[in-house]
Amino acid sequence: MNDNDSLTPAEAVRLLPALDADRLVADLMTARDHLWDQQRVYRDGAVVRQAEEDWRCLAVRSPGGDKTRTDPGGPGGAEFADTEWLDHMPYVREILRSIPGPLFAARFMDLGPDTVGYRHCDPKFAPDWGMARLHIPVITHEKATLELDGVTYRWQPGEFWFGDFSRMHQIENLGPEHRVHLVVDVLVTPELAQLFPADWADYFNGPDVLYNRSAVALTDGEREAAPCSFDAPEHLLEVEEFGSLTGPQPQATFHVVDTGTELAIRSPRDHLFPLVALGGHEYRLVGWSEERTVTMRLDGPRPEVELTYRRGRRATRLVAPATLAA
Repeated sequence: MNDNDSLTPAEAVRLLPALDADRLVADLMTARDHLWDQQRVYRDGAVVRQAEEDWRCLAVRSPGGDKTRTDPGGPGGAEFADTEWLDHMPYVREILRSIPGPLFAARFMDLGPDTVGYRHCDPKFAPDWGMARLHIPVITHEKATLELDGVTYRWQPGEFWFGDFSRMHQIENLGPEHRVHLVVDVLVTPELAQLFPADWADYFNGPDVLYNRSAVALTDGEREAAPCSFDAPEHLLEVEEFGSLTGPQPQATFHVVDTGTELAIRSPRDHLFPLVALGGHEYRLVGWSEERTVTMRLDGPRPEVELTYRRGRRATRLVAPATLAA
């Protein structure tokens, strides 16, 4: 279960529009001869092995367009881009282009026969974190189910679903055939909210949804003036948990650096977290939502960096003195 009171109105809801199940299967079959890779996860800037279940992926959109990435990505990586598999999938490309929001990972996910997934929750894949995870069933059958917050679903090919996967869930396939879904992660925008039924309008107009702004171009002047260092809680870039910016806690020094093409935050572990400009010298992390942003005010007599954590439209801020790079 989500760890706050900002639960969605239901654990899942069917979205508009209905999709062409036969065309989805036809696109999927263009990759039928490829040996799909086991799903992996992205944590602390590295891709690590997932559990041992027969749960395999084919990425059609991934960090850097890397077709070998079966993980959903995260902060500290490259911008998301289409992989070469999408070149052979015109209908899937059409569907992805129709989704009104910045797309992150998009993966065909194959749950093998006689496979039971582990029960877990994914707190960051929910609208209060500025994220939505969408499911499009492609191949399924009666014995392939999703239990989401105690409710059992059997989503059908051609349907288009949102699931609140910050709630406890478990997938299982007790039949003899594979179950394949196209799973799409997208940043939440007001336009994306229009795909939801009318009875979700109050939720999307309320305080529990984090909307993301469009990126803006980073000027050469901004890039050249931004390098600095500042002290902050050492968990600043650890986005798996929603830590606090205030109160006694271990501190660390972070550096904003100009890589020559972009700005990035260098962590105490010497890992680069590229930044996306939002305007007004505010930035989010590449591969992440506006759940975590940094604003640099460096041209005054007291240079400072403002750090912001968001949950829905509620925000916690910390202003830290900054030292300009030499």
